[in-house]
Amino acid sequence: MARRHRTPLTVLALVSSILPLFALPAQASPAPPVNSCGEPGFDPAVEPPDPDAPQLPRIDIPPVVKIPLPYPELVPVPVPGPAPDNTRVPQEPLPADPCADPCPDLGLATGAPDALPGGSSGSSGSSGSAGSSGSAGSSGSSSYLPRVELDPQPEPIPIPVPGAPGAPVPPAPPRENPPFEPGTVTARPPAPAVNDVELVSQLTGPGSENRTDARWAVHGTDLGIVWETRPGEVALAFGDTFGLEWTPPGGAGGDWRSNVLAFSRDTDLADGLTIDAMVQDSPCHAAEILDARHVKNFETTVIPTSGFAIGDRQYLSYMSVRRWSVVPGMWYTNHGGIAYSDDHGQTWTKDPHARWDNVFGLGRFQVATMLPHGDHVYMFGTPNGRVGSVGLARVPVDDVLNPSAYQYWVHDRWMPVFEQLATPLADGAASELSVRFDAGRGRWQMSYLEPIAGEIVLRESDSPQGAWSDAATLVRTSDYPKAYGGFMHPWSHGADLYFTVSEWDSYNVYLMRARLN
Repeated sequence: MARRHRTPLTVLALVSSILPLFALPAQASPAPPVNSCGEPGFDPAVEPPDPDAPQLPRIDIPPVVKIPLPYPELVPVPVPGPAPDNTRVPQEPLPADPCADPCPDLGLATGAPDALPGGSSGSSGSSGSAGSSGSAGSSGSSSYLPRVELDPQPEPIPIPVPGAPGAPVPPAPPRENPPFEPGTVTARPPAPAVNDVELVSQLTGPGSENRTDARWAVHGTDLGIVWETRPGEVALAFGDTFGLEWTPPGGAGGDWRSNVLAFSRDTDLADGLTIDAMVQDSPCHAAEILDARHVKNFETTVIPTSGFAIGDRQYLSYMSVRRWSVVPGMWYTNHGGIAYSDDHGQTWTKDPHARWDNVFGLGRFQVATMLPHGDHVYMFGTPNGRVGSVGLARVPVDDVLNPSAYQYWVHDRWMPVFEQLATPLADGAASELSVRFDAGRGRWQMSYLEPIAGEIVLRESDSPQGAWSDAATLVRTSDYPKAYGGFMHPWSHGADLYFTVSEWDSYNVYLMRARLN
């Protein structure tokens, strides 16, 4: 999910003028990994220290310090907005030669963009992750003072104006009155024993085996939320996605799509995950499947947060992001909602009634993860940003699009109450939730980014409402700088837990495997 942070002038001036003075000891810059076609990719792991480098910090002064200068800009926003562009083209078979250009007539360029500062996993001044230290890079030490420049930046002020008549809104579902029902708090299991975690492969972007830059114009993207669409196939939903003009670090650039969707039939994850197709709006170009207005302070973007299938219908939970915060790792939403597809993910409808508005910024289920199990669909959720705890709700499978049918877990009961009353399932803050049910062990698993500790963690429980175990560490940002996410693959089995992570600087998605005891 692309995060474009802007910092208050006084803070930025202080940080910009002080941080570059203290550079970290030099680190080795090994050659980046390459795919089987010889194309360089990214290594999200921390670079090893260079034994020949000085071990004391050096003083580096940048030649220029830029201070953003916001200015108001009135932006008319038609309401209702334009209809989504549902132009779709079928996926042509990929070339027999995996290194061949799938669309030679389009002249799509491939290859890694400019190197990241400090190497393939160098730190950036703004980050989409937690627990990362912004190592400042500059051109060397000197005794001169930097030149200070003002950088005017527009701050949009959306002005709603009448738009073209939109499609008629279907009637709201009937009001339900679910009962108050007692629940069972299961015994707390021990924390998962994580024996080993390893990087399996780079899934997206330049240098990946999937070559998503050449095949679908996906050069930079994040998340990689996985769910089973039907037996033998999974879908992967990605967040803000950029095309040929993208350059690291971070999520920004041209050919911006708020979200894209891929499919895979790869069952052997030990050597990576092969993407077979993506939803396309033109040959070799992944489509934006959930439309977004792309207007800051109104609706900057629309990010998928989980996916699931009930019968032949696919569902996506999503968040409508009003704006990214000046604080890294924070954002403000308009609402969380549910979209559905009846043509196997090619086109999607955002249900106008299945949404949880972020009233006064207090919505508890703005970033939701939903999972069908038995007669219910369980919804785990957090507020916008990365400072909230995990709440839980459930709804009968047939009423998933009816918010009035949801019950919230409050202490030891399922209650049809305000969502804000949902009892936190675990201590601490959580972000980018992922939940799965391990049928082989009969146990629930929940992974998420713990932003304070800077770790992606795993908890387990014998029921969705808990009690949940203590957290076990899957990924440390000290090992993988600016990592976030941690979305579990539903086909994980036995001792192998496969999950995707994103890394902010290289702004791409990686498959990892944890071995559990």
